[in-house]
Amino acid sequence: MASTIPSKLYAGIEAGGTKFNCVIGTDPRTILRRTKIATTTPEETLAAVKDWFVQQSLELGALSALGIACFGPLDLKPSSLRYGYITATPKAHWSNTEIAGYFQRHFGIPVGFDTDVNGSALGEHLYGAAKDIDDFVYVTIGTGVGAGVFVNGRPLTGMVHPELGHIRLPRDAAADSFNGSCAFHGDCLEGLVSGPALEARWNCSAASLPQEHPAWDLEAHYLALMCVNIAMSYSPQRIILGGGVMDQSHLFTAIRAKFAQLMSGYMLPDMALEEFIVAPGLTGFSGEVGALALAMNAE
Repeated sequence: MASTIPSKLYAGIEAGGTKFNCVIGTDPRTILRRTKIATTTPEETLAAVKDWFVQQSLELGALSALGIACFGPLDLKPSSLRYGYITATPKAHWSNTEIAGYFQRHFGIPVGFDTDVNGSALGEHLYGAAKDIDDFVYVTIGTGVGAGVFVNGRPLTGMVHPELGHIRLPRDAAADSFNGSCAFHGDCLEGLVSGPALEARWNCSAASLPQEHPAWDLEAHYLALMCVNIAMSYSPQRIILGGGVMDQSHLFTAIRAKFAQLMSGYMLPDMALEEFIVAPGLTGFSGEVGALALAMNAE
């Protein structure tokens, strides 16, 4: 009787500012185990993540590789002494934290490492809203704001990596007195539109704001400005907006309408805006799918 060759096991971490989503699968679409671990301190969170993977490997078998899609900013240069680290981040207590090396030392397996938004963008490129195109931008609007920019089917890195969440937008101080919540820049994009910014501005969580609340018109305005900057800077074939804030699906209609107004007929995409500014195809799973793809690519 022919023997069955067991499938390789890959581990993935989508490391966010609120939680670490941890998965084990045989490929990016076949996930066997998953869990969520709260993002507290580096020592507590990383140890809990490590322990979970140790337990799963005891039950399922040895892990072949690990992919980490992590919040940042990150040092992504393999030649750097700080490769695999989170650098100066707005997330309290996490600046200068080693991530990739920590897990590589514990498990002794190849580790793929990239930004959380590049991981989500990779997942969307493989199986989601960007699977038919090579030039697109994936933006997450949640605890933080970041973007994965794909050009010719590959993520754009440059000197470090894009940090779209910290671009500066025009803010009319007379109409909008909120000074922003970013610890580094105040009223940058993240400081104006992230989940914590919404909570600080309106003294309640974004999820509790009713659809007719003026918060959403202002949010759509700033996100439309962001989309204009993306369109003019990268000329993508599609802009994908994900993250917890975008669970407010009514935002898409408002963003598209304001985007069209702001563009004023100049270089509008040659398609319906419903096809240009879109939701993720893998809602809630883009990052963990991308993390597993990073693991397979690292092997």
